[in-house]
Amino acid sequence: MEALRIQETHKTPEVLFDPKNEVFEIKGKSIPDDAEVFFEGILNWIEDYVSNPNENTIIKIDLEYFNISSSKRILFLFYKLNELKEKGKNVKIIWHYNEEDEDMFEVGQDYAFMVKIPFDFVSYSSISTN
Repeated sequence: MEALRIQETHKTPEVLFDPKNEVFEIKGKSIPDDAEVFFEGILNWIEDYVSNPNENTIIKIDLEYFNISSSKRILFLFYKLNELKEKGKNVKIIWHYNEEDEDMFEVGQDYAFMVKIPFDFVSYSSISTN
C-alpha cells in the first residue's frame, strides 16, 4: 500500500501514513476551510488500510490546534481505527500536547473515552532549552 503524504500548510496539518515504515502521524494545525474535503482522502486511505493492516498501528497525533469540524473528522478516523482493534490488531494512539494546554489534553481524554483504542498522553514544553 502506498504511503499517504500531505504537506503542512498554515491551515492544515502534515499527514504521514506510511505502513511500510510503520509511521502514522498527524501534526500541526487543522483549521481548513472545508474539513470534510481535507479529511476525505485521509479517511478513504484509512478505509483501505483497515482492509489490509499491519499487525501494529501506532498513530501519533500532535496538533497544536484544530477547529470543531476537524474534531469531528478526527473522531471518524478514530472510529475507523476501532475496526482494527475489533480485528484483533494492536492499535494505539499517542496524543501529544503542550503541557500548558489543558484544553488539548482534555480533548484527547474525551476521544480516549469515546473509542476502544488505548491512548498514551505525552506532554511537552513549549520552552526551548537551547
